[in-house]
Amino acid sequence: MDIGKFVTVLIPAYNEAERIGGTVRAILATGVAGEVLVIDDASRDETARLARKAGARVIRHEKNLGKGGALNTGLKESRGGILALIDADLGGTASEVAKLVAPVLAGEADMTVAAFPKTGRKAGFGLVKGLARWGIRRYAGFEAQSPLSGQRAMRREVIEAVGGFASGFGVEVGLTIDAARKGFRILEVPVQMGHAATGRDLAGFLHRGKQFWQVGLALLRRM
Repeated sequence: MDIGKFVTVLIPAYNEAERIGGTVRAILATGVAGEVLVIDDASRDETARLARKAGARVIRHEKNLGKGGALNTGLKESRGGILALIDADLGGTASEVAKLVAPVLAGEADMTVAAFPKTGRKAGFGLVKGLARWGIRRYAGFEAQSPLSGQRAMRREVIEAVGGFASGFGVEVGLTIDAARKGFRILEVPVQMGHAATGRDLAGFLHRGKQFWQVGLALLRRM
């Protein structure tokens, strides 16, 4: 086995029983993944059982550590020279992971970032995305069109060089800045992925408020 070409897909998951099975099956059907590793971040539902049934290797946290913590657990347990990060709620559209992996396998990029299609609906006011784009441009010189996208593929050297995954909602912004600063080649790739978006209700605004704060903290740490 060529470890450098071996692909591990990391899926952090918390209470995603409804869609985790479809997500795992869609990835496995592409044939690009040597292993699919689901990190169940102390879910209170059937996420772990359904992920395992669908064909994933599952590691379960007894205490919720958040997305960054789950990804760091997956990083330690993974075998791949190429790592792909996929959200648990993508369902069948997770098959688009193949488009993210291809440029890395071909040596055309060190890290790819999924650019989702425009949906025509606005869940929020774009403040978080605007802050993230500004910060990445200001601190790394990279003009990101999808600064908050968590769907990525990268050579293992990238994440090891930046010291692992940060905690909170700033994980993607921090990773982009750190990777660009170290000279890694970043490529945004159009995909047809889709997941459940937060709405324009109180819960949605609270979520985006927390996201805005944590993206801001990630930028402050890199000034």
